[in-house]
Amino acid sequence: MAQKFKITYQTFASPNPEVDRLFEETVARVKANFGGTFPFYINGEQRTSGTTFEKVSPTDLDLHMGTFYEGSAADVNDAVTAAKAAFPAWSATSWQERVALLRQVADLISERVFEIGAVLSIEVGKNRLEALGDVEESADLIRYCCDALEEHQGFLHKMNSPSDNVHNRSVLKPFGVWGVISPFNFPAALSAGPCGAALVAGNTVVHKPAEDSPYTSWLIDMCFVDAGLPTGVFNFVTGAEGPGKALVANPDVAGITFTGSYNVGMSILRSFGAAGTYNRPVILELGGKNPTIITENADLDKAAIGVMRSAFGLSGQKCSACSRVFVHESVKDEFLSKLLVLTENINVGDPTDKANYIGPVINATAYENYQKWVGQLAESGTILTGGKTLDMNGYYVTPTIVTDLPDDHPLWKTELFLPIVKVATFTDRNEAMARANDIPLGLTAGLFSEDEEEIDWFLNHIEAGVLYINRPAGATTGAWPGYQAFGGWKGSTGTSKAAGSHYYLQQYMREQSHTIVS
Repeated sequence: MAQKFKITYQTFASPNPEVDRLFEETVARVKANFGGTFPFYINGEQRTSGTTFEKVSPTDLDLHMGTFYEGSAADVNDAVTAAKAAFPAWSATSWQERVALLRQVADLISERVFEIGAVLSIEVGKNRLEALGDVEESADLIRYCCDALEEHQGFLHKMNSPSDNVHNRSVLKPFGVWGVISPFNFPAALSAGPCGAALVAGNTVVHKPAEDSPYTSWLIDMCFVDAGLPTGVFNFVTGAEGPGKALVANPDVAGITFTGSYNVGMSILRSFGAAGTYNRPVILELGGKNPTIITENADLDKAAIGVMRSAFGLSGQKCSACSRVFVHESVKDEFLSKLLVLTENINVGDPTDKANYIGPVINATAYENYQKWVGQLAESGTILTGGKTLDMNGYYVTPTIVTDLPDDHPLWKTELFLPIVKVATFTDRNEAMARANDIPLGLTAGLFSEDEEEIDWFLNHIEAGVLYINRPAGATTGAWPGYQAFGGWKGSTGTSKAAGSHYYLQQYMREQSHTIVS
């Protein structure tokens, strides 16, 4: 049964006791059922073959969530073969029928929001509302693509005709087999969103989720399966790098959506997009090193809470996380004082506990990287708070604020994906803007200023795809389908088109012109 209330990231502002009750009940239930074995899904059938790996929760290293299969190149090739065989019938299915089926997928996700959200929280370390928001966002991303196809009537548009007996039209048609490689940090939304877009557009799909979040992605994928998509239309294979590389290498894959690191994404763009006999589409979202500028005309209470939420939500493991702050020298001390109070009051611990705002980082590598980067920052700058690991039988670290870091320090430009924010001062706003833009990435950016002229200046000069002004809910984070288009500029994107926007779905189709003379 669908829930009577809507979970979004804005739910933070108005906690709902019923949400808490249902979430806590579901956490207890899913934990009691941990330990199962989870198959692939290829050509309408479960597959249980090959080696396996264990998913251990980063929140509790004694908590084994389940066993998953490591996909081989043969498994991936079988999935692509099945998807290729299913493509002619699926692409010939009316767009209205495809929309109806994908709306069923979205409804199943919404109905299962607490189960998927509870698993997500334990598997990835998101607090309860961010976990539930991730799941509900995944359903809304699918619905948004369905809305777009309906609004454009299947993307068949009449063109100008020179006479009554000549009929011209433009139509968008699917490519074929579409590969989706999704990340750990939004394992629901960034699995369901691109899979749903590719499918409603008429492509068939092979999905490879992140190794660190197979359970959440498996639950999302089963919503596609349970909605009754035809055999072979949707397939998924779990594992580490191997199945992802096999998917990129397969010549029968017509297009790829990848969300992850800049280096891996650019490698896919080079090896997949230009490797065949013709160009193949690659949709990339490659993270950010996101700045916030705080002028002397800012509301510093808004700025402090907005930066705190964006820098430390999900332990800084969001591509949109605020990792660089440039604050006017005249308000630096007051801003830092407010930010320090908020940061030092953050509870770190089991993210399923309502009292805790952030949980652990995702794995041992992130845990070790935190210690390495904090060591470098302590040598070159000043750690105002944080910089410590916590002895809690999980990958728990403290949110960290760094100042006095030299302008040329390499960590100003390195995406850390950790709860570390660096703060610098400025006196000339144009210098702050130059520093904010002096980076290959350009995903999100924020400004805090109550001055209209400064707001216009920011909007006209910042080089990023998602901009937030005076947003206490998140200085650089918190997009929602249909409300904020989410996509980057420069090295943060492969197409400069944003998810949850007017231009996203069309990337999964190619244009064809028809001239018919009667």
